[in-house]
Order: sequence, then C-alpha cells, then structure tokens
Amino acid sequence: MSRIGKRPVAVPDGVTASVDGQTVIAKGPKGELRFVVNDEVLVKLDNGEIKVDPRDQSKDARSKWGMSRTMIQNILKGVKDGFEKRLEITGVGYRAALQGKDLQLSLGFSHEVVYKAPEGIQITVPKPTEIVVTGIDNQKVGQVAAEIREYRGPEPYKGKGVRYADERIVRKEGKKK
Repeated sequence: MSRIGKRPVAVPDGVTASVDGQTVIAKGPKGELRFVVNDEVLVKLDNGEIKVDPRDQSKDARSKWGMSRTMIQNILKGVKDGFEKRLEITGVGYRAALQGKDLQLSLGFSHEVVYKAPEGIQITVPKPTEIVVTGIDNQKVGQVAAEIREYRGPEPYKGKGVRYADERIVRKEGKKK
C-alpha cells in the first residue's frame, strides 16, 4: 500500500486548484499547470485539499496512486514557488555565459556549445562557473539541467565538467610511477 498516497495534498494560499474529471488544474502567481491523472486513480477536491485514492486494489492502480499524489503536489508547489536546479562548472577555461536567452558554454571543445532554453524555463548565470535553471514545471527543469550536464559530465580523475551543485563525485586515483 502507498503510504504517500494516503495523505491529502493541501492547496497553498494564493493558489486556486480545480478538478475537472481526471484533470487537476492549478493557477498561481507563477503561472498555470495541469496534470491528467490516470484512469485507475480517483481524484477529488474537498475543503481546500486534494484527495487521491485508487479505484480498486489492483497492483497497477496502487502503483499509480502515490505517483499521482506527488505529481499533484509538484504542480501546486510549482505555480506558487517554482523549482530550481543549480549546476557548477569545474575545469580550467570552462565557463558559461548568457547570449540573449541562449546559454553559451565553453567546455574544452574546439567550438562553443549553445543551448537554447525551452519555453517556460529561465536560465541565469550568476558567476561564469555557475548555472541556475528555474521554472514552474519540475520535470522540465530537471530535463534541462540534465541536458546541460550531458555536454560534459564530471570525470572521476580530475573532477572536470558540469555537475549538479549537490552532487558528490567519487574520485579515482591516477596512475602511479
């Protein structure tokens, strides 16, 4: 049984939520998001709380129960506060800069890497070695951060590359003479 699915999701102040069939719509100060819940999960709005229950006790319905509750919680948090991922760049000559809305990366290649930010995502560069990806959709923010990291992921010998700010790189020992 899902333990996370049993808890109702409270609608925060400043956010209006509505349930239209299987679609949950959240509007807040940052924007509007919607999530279509799977048919095997029942969703209802009561007294400023969204409750999620499985339609039956099948394995499939129970497995989608907790995930649906978490997705609803994420859209409510996203329209109120938004989400943020921080990336750090390590390496001599490795840096990032904004060129309009595009992110320009110098990562040791013979060319500059230009990343175009998708709709609804803001990329800022507070320092040349730091990138901040923000937006209201948690999945999009994580996907953009993963795509930027993929250009030159951290390597285990010197730790050079693009990594998440909270990521710990397990270092390897180099060759010995």
